[in-house]
Amino acid sequence: MAELNYHHLRYFWAVAHDGNLTRTAERLNLSQSAVSVQIRTLEEHLGHALFERRGRQLHLTEAGRIALDHADTIFAAGTELVGTLKERGRTRQAIRIGALATLSRNFHIEFLRPILGRPDVEVVLRSGTTAELLLGLETLNLDVVLMNQPPPRDAATPFVSHRLAEEAVSLVGTPELVAGGADLRDYLSSQPVILPTIETNVRIGFDALTDRLGLRPQIAAEVDDMAMMRLLAREGAGLAVLPPIVVQDELSDGRLVEAGHLPGISETFHAITMKRRFPNPLLTDLLGTVRPEANQT
Repeated sequence: MAELNYHHLRYFWAVAHDGNLTRTAERLNLSQSAVSVQIRTLEEHLGHALFERRGRQLHLTEAGRIALDHADTIFAAGTELVGTLKERGRTRQAIRIGALATLSRNFHIEFLRPILGRPDVEVVLRSGTTAELLLGLETLNLDVVLMNQPPPRDAATPFVSHRLAEEAVSLVGTPELVAGGADLRDYLSSQPVILPTIETNVRIGFDALTDRLGLRPQIAAEVDDMAMMRLLAREGAGLAVLPPIVVQDELSDGRLVEAGHLPGISETFHAITMKRRFPNPLLTDLLGTVRPEANQT
C-alpha cells in the first residue's frame, strides 16, 4: 500500500473542522473542486468514504470520525515538533461521553474511574437531553451515553444498552428530620418529600408504593435534577427520594442520613453505545465485563 499523502489528510482535516467545503476552499484560497479532488483521493487510498452529504451539509462517516481523531493527533504532534524539540507529553486518546444533565455526578465519577488520571486519555464530557445525546451517538460525536433507562426500541437505529448498575432508592434527609427512628409509613405521613418528576421510573414506583400504603405525602418539591435534589435535602427542605450514591459524601460525613429503603424501587444506570465497525477501544476499559442487554436494537 502506498504511503499516506499528508497533504490530502490536511485538506480533509480542514474541511472536517470547518464543516463546510466552500468555507475551507475560500480560507485556503483554492477552488472547491480542487479540495474535493484531494479528499476523494484520500478516500480512495483509505478505502472508506469520509463524508456523507445530507442536503447541503457534510457529515463525517464513522471512518471519517476515526480519521479525524488520528489527523488531530498527527497535526498536533507536528505543531509540537515545530515549537520545541523537547517532549511535552504523551499522545492522548480522546473518548467522548454524554450524560443526561439530571444524572448523578457521583455515578459519572464511578463510571469514569477506570480511566481517570491516565496520561494517555483525554475525557470529553457533554450533558444534554435524551434526544440530544442519542443524536450525538448517531452522528458519531459521542462514543457512549449515560442514562437511567435504555432508549426506546427502534429498528432503524442500532443502539446497544449496557446495564451498568442498579441502585436501591431510599428516603434521605438531615439528622433532624430523620430523628426518632420512625418507620417508613410514619416518615411519609409526617415529613414533606422531595421527588423526581413524574415521568421517571423512580417516581412511578414511589407513587405506586404510597398508593398501596394508602398515603398522600406532602410534596416539598418535584425536581428533574439529582444535584438539586441533593442540595434541597441538605437544606432540610424534606426527605429526598433518591439512590444513596447521589449523596454518598453527605451520608459519609453525617450531614444526611437514610430514613430507610423504599421497597421495590430502584434506579438503573445504562451506558448506551452504537453498533460501530470501529468502536473506541477505551470503551473496553469503561464497560469491562458488562454485557449488552437483550433489548438492544
